[in-house]
Amino acid sequence: MKALFLRDLRLAVRAGGGFGLGLAFFLIVVVLVPFGVGPETEVLRRIAPGILWVAALLAALLTLDRIFALDWEDGSLALLATSPLPLEAVALVKAAAHWVTTGMPLAVAAPFLGILLSLDWAVAPVLLITLLIGTLGLSVIGTFGAALTVGLRRGGLLLSLLVLPLYVPTLIFGAEAVRRAGDGQPYGTPLLLLGGITLGACALLPFASAAVLRINLRASA
Repeated sequence: MKALFLRDLRLAVRAGGGFGLGLAFFLIVVVLVPFGVGPETEVLRRIAPGILWVAALLAALLTLDRIFALDWEDGSLALLATSPLPLEAVALVKAAAHWVTTGMPLAVAAPFLGILLSLDWAVAPVLLITLLIGTLGLSVIGTFGAALTVGLRRGGLLLSLLVLPLYVPTLIFGAEAVRRAGDGQPYGTPLLLLGGITLGACALLPFASAAVLRINLRASA
């Protein structure tokens, strides 16, 4: 598992698998928002949690189709399916590698980019925590979507259509926790719900991803 994880990290960096792409997209969206909605501090502060979360979600979505694509193209996925490592573990490792190369950089950068949206610096720890938890769930859910569309031509659009509805609960509770923290209200409930979604995804979706991969591999044989 460790070797597969490190291999995926190297591929993400060398093959443009998202280490810089997602972060660049996130930066562009946050920089452009003030030009679109105006420089009013109160308006920017009010919409900052939602904008940061939507931008992070879309940035994570950009690179989902590459989770299994390279392994499918060079035949590595078929070898992994016959290896002693279960496909469930392969799916979980793939999701973890995607989170480390995409979700974690987004979460770390978000508090600093929030300054451009007049986000209160006191809210930065809550934003960081919610994005660290939420983007892990996004990566696991996205891995399931990538498994569904692996091997399909132009599967990126279909992947987006399949995954976006599943992303909505994470988006709602993550942004709500940050908004409540900014308003000085208790934010424990949405944070716990966000963590529950991520834990549920990590517990269930690797099995679903593995089942879908087996079906796709048998269909292509």
